[in-house]
Amino acid sequence: MKLPLAEYGECDGLALAALIRNGDVGVSDVLEAAIAAIDRLNPELNAVTLTMAGQAEAAVAAGLPDGPYTGVPFLLKDLSPTVADVATSAGSRFFGGATKPYDTELVRRWKRAGLVMLGKTNTPECGSSGSTEPVATGPTHNPWRLGHTPGGSSGGSAAAVAAGIVPAAHASDGGGSIRGPASCCGLVGLKPTRGRNTLAPDAGEAWQGFVSEHVVSRSVRDSAALLDATAGYCPGDPHIAPPPSRPFLEEVRTPPGRLRIGAALSGVAGKTFHPDAAAATAQAARLLADLGHEVEEVSPEYDWQLLLDAFMIFFAAGVGRAIEEHAQISGKVPGPDLIERNNLWLWEQSKRIGCTDYLRAISQVNTISRQFARFFATHDLWLTPTMAEPPPAHGYLHADVDDVPEFFRRLWQFNPINWVYNANGHPAITLPLHCNAAGLPIGVMLGGRFGDEAVLFRVAGQLEEALPWRNRHPPVSIFADGY
Repeated sequence: MKLPLAEYGECDGLALAALIRNGDVGVSDVLEAAIAAIDRLNPELNAVTLTMAGQAEAAVAAGLPDGPYTGVPFLLKDLSPTVADVATSAGSRFFGGATKPYDTELVRRWKRAGLVMLGKTNTPECGSSGSTEPVATGPTHNPWRLGHTPGGSSGGSAAAVAAGIVPAAHASDGGGSIRGPASCCGLVGLKPTRGRNTLAPDAGEAWQGFVSEHVVSRSVRDSAALLDATAGYCPGDPHIAPPPSRPFLEEVRTPPGRLRIGAALSGVAGKTFHPDAAAATAQAARLLADLGHEVEEVSPEYDWQLLLDAFMIFFAAGVGRAIEEHAQISGKVPGPDLIERNNLWLWEQSKRIGCTDYLRAISQVNTISRQFARFFATHDLWLTPTMAEPPPAHGYLHADVDDVPEFFRRLWQFNPINWVYNANGHPAITLPLHCNAAGLPIGVMLGGRFGDEAVLFRVAGQLEEALPWRNRHPPVSIFADGY
């Protein structure tokens, strides 16, 4: 039977899988709806840069594994992980078209869960911006307001999910790249504990352990169930997250009990929040207090500038290594005709980093991580805005600019908090609890103890029930008139 787009879009991933499992719709009907959604919406959004319809149809015809997401369409961020023989371009003219002859381990796990790989989503070049505006593939638009950023670096995935193209999509996070786009597009975005999801077989860790892989989704339960599908050690992984006591999906409907929550209501580390971000956090604090939690205005103590200095060393070294390795493999010559200027600047910075500088940065991060973790000896959660400012218009965070230091100044003003969780490996989740007067989503973030995604899913499920967002849709989506 043909599946109407609005009906398709009202389902989260688990609901779509249930319709398929019960025989209410066919896998091909669902895939057809997802392809139709791309055809209708992508010309305006530019969220999907590569459609794998032929491969998806072949996978369906060959028979899908019996899993929790059998037949549900899924999109991959065009950065990592990779699908065998499908180009990964990293939002770049320089890296464009690179392929590998194998699926990475996360792709294998998503396929075992029954997901159908349908395409790749737009990303800033090398994932190194908080806005998805690459020169190579053009800007992705926020479906809540065209001409504004969907965030970065998982902006294509976030725009596609918010618009209803798929119920969830892959995202990765080295300094907020899951949570920032989820916040900008009104979605759920969890950065898992370090070691929860593997980077095998291509890496043990990336950016000195800062990078985590997971998804953006419209429902809390999809985030939990998809983590159940992928979490777990792969031989050779350098980090192992503490195993959960039960499936994360069960935690979503488990009462969290009375939690002690610290809240940053006006700013952090000398960075003042935009009034919209402060209002979103204050609203969430009141709601949490109404739900019975103990909420107080207090934040962890840590050296923000020292952490940023260390982060920039890992950032520059990671980008510089990627450029140099690809130049050797491809024979391409790095330059401004192929690489955006922020990444050329990071490459140049990487050449100035000595081994003692790198080891000193590791020591700094370890010290700051211990400072930060002490907060969770007395508090269960830390509440903040996800981003300190609303999603800006395109151009404000464009990365191919002459004044690269100004680009980074703007980036860290927009995104001053997320990367502390990348540094220490703790989990954090953003939830779409607020919109500003202009109709743009403003996410709020809850971070917890290392290995304790369970409490995040419990309180996220409680907040989703108390202040549901499932019927809130952007103007550019399969729910809107004209689409």
